[in-house]
This record gives sequence, C-alpha cells and structure tokens, in this order.
Amino acid sequence: MKKLRVLAYMIIAIIIMVVGILIFNNVGHRDNQNQREKVSAEIKYVESKLVNLMNSLNNIKDENYSISISKISAKSKNLASGSSTSSKGESKSDSKEELDGKQQEGSESSSSSSGTSQENSTNTSLNAEQSNKSDNEFTLKSSGVLTNSENINWDNVKNEIEEIYLSIPTITIDLYNQNVSQEEILSFNKGVDNLAIVAKDERKLETLSELSKLYDYLPKFMQGENELYRSIIETKSNIFKAYSKLDTGNWNEITTDIQNAINLYSQLLTNPNLDVKKMDSINKSYIMLNELQNAASFQDVSIFLIKFKNLIEELNNI
Repeated sequence: MKKLRVLAYMIIAIIIMVVGILIFNNVGHRDNQNQREKVSAEIKYVESKLVNLMNSLNNIKDENYSISISKISAKSKNLASGSSTSSKGESKSDSKEELDGKQQEGSESSSSSSGTSQENSTNTSLNAEQSNKSDNEFTLKSSGVLTNSENINWDNVKNEIEEIYLSIPTITIDLYNQNVSQEEILSFNKGVDNLAIVAKDERKLETLSELSKLYDYLPKFMQGENELYRSIIETKSNIFKAYSKLDTGNWNEITTDIQNAINLYSQLLTNPNLDVKKMDSINKSYIMLNELQNAASFQDVSIFLIKFKNLIEELNNI
C-alpha cells in the first residue's frame, strides 16, 4: 500500500513537471513571437520613413492631385457685388409703377415695410459674415511628375530624419534581442548620423545615397520575416540604388541595379508557396520592373521617375 502511494506521488510530480515545462515553453514561444512582431512593425515604420524621404527629394507624391488654396481678390468680389447691385437696381426700376399703385395702403404697407427692412438688415449682416469666411478658394492642382515644378522642402526632410532618431534606441534594443549582428546595428545607427549631416547641408545627391545605404540594411534585420515581404524589400533596395544615382547621369550603373532587382524578383514568379490571390499583382509588378529597365535605356529622368513612382506603389500594395 505504501509503495502504491509513493508511486502515485511520483506520477503526480511528473505530471506537474511536464505541465510546467509545457506552460513555460508556450509562454516563452509567445513572448518570442510578440518580440518578432514588434521588430517587424518597427522595420516597416523605418521603411516607410525612408521611402517617403526618397520620394520627397524629387517631389514624388502618392496622389496625382493636391489641394491648392488661394485668396479671392477684392476686385473679383467687387465685380460680383456690382453685378448683384445692378441687377437689384433694374428690378426696382421695373417695379416702380407697381409700388406707386399701392401707396393707398399706407399704414399696412408701412408696418410691413418696417418688418421687412429689419429682416433684410439681418440677412445682409449674415451674408457679409459668410462672405468674409469664404475669402479662400480651394482648387485641385495636378501633382504628377511631368507637371511638378516645386523645390525640395528641406525643412520637412530634416524633420522626418529627426523623427527617425526618436525610434533608434528602441529599435536597437529589440534588434539586439533578436540576435541581429551588433556590427550591422551600429553601422545602421551611424548611417542615420551620416544622413542627418548631408541633409543638414541640403546636399541632394549625398542624401539620396545615404538613404539608399540605410535601406540596404533592412533585409539584414528581417530574420524569420515573411518570404514575400523580404523579397520585395530586397528588390526595392536595388531599385532605390538606381534611383539614388539619377542625378549622376551614370545610366550604366542604373541599368545594372535594375537588372539586379529583376533577377531577385523573378524568383517569386516560380515560388509555389505564395498566395495565389497575390499572383496578379506580383506578375504586374514584374512587367513594371522591366518597363523601368526600358526607361533607363531612354536615359530620361522624367520617364524613369514616372515608371518608378508607379512601380513602388504597386509593390507597396502586394
């Protein structure tokens, strides 16, 4: 009997140990998964910042139209007011005989006229107030590549870079926890410093170059990431290398970078593990990538930027 009791205790102890180990492993796995998801979100945040910065250096916008606000000139308002007054004058002149014929109703007309006068005065005051609030005119303004004539908004560029600095300490710690190479992390952080230096002096070519170098670190930080997303980031990295060299006029290097992007991206076309629903967008992006290569053969910056803009938007939507 005693032996049975000891055996029962041993079995219970073993069960408790097994359950404890399973719970501990499950909690550890969940924590690790949460940490990876956090790092993934941080990489996506930095990626979006870098893309926006690169686009802004050539005034490339996601939308094709922007809202333009302009003041309505006093002359236009006076012309409109004069037209309205003239119209009222003609109306009064035409109705003069009518009013003369009704003067017999003096007392009633006087009372009614007084009330109408007060109402008109109130309406005039309200109309004047509304008119003052409507001094701004809103219009849609085309903001495509060929119609763009704006200068780089360097103040906005510098502010965006400072926002990246705010997230660097957290990202650094999380990447360390994911066993990312310490050397890669420190090199990335130093790259942000280099970016800030050239942007401060408003040097476009160097700023684009530093942005491209920073973007090239992102695939190295993407351990255990979705295969499709990582391939897209690697493809975009080569596209941005080409994009950063547009102002140098070195079309041979630009063509080579685009070809590297095509070679990487083409591997997705034969990957059986990808979501079938995304294959249309994947195939469309491949065609657009080859079109970008054709644009490089024209050696025309505007044509390249048009196809670049459309391609990046399509890749972002996969």
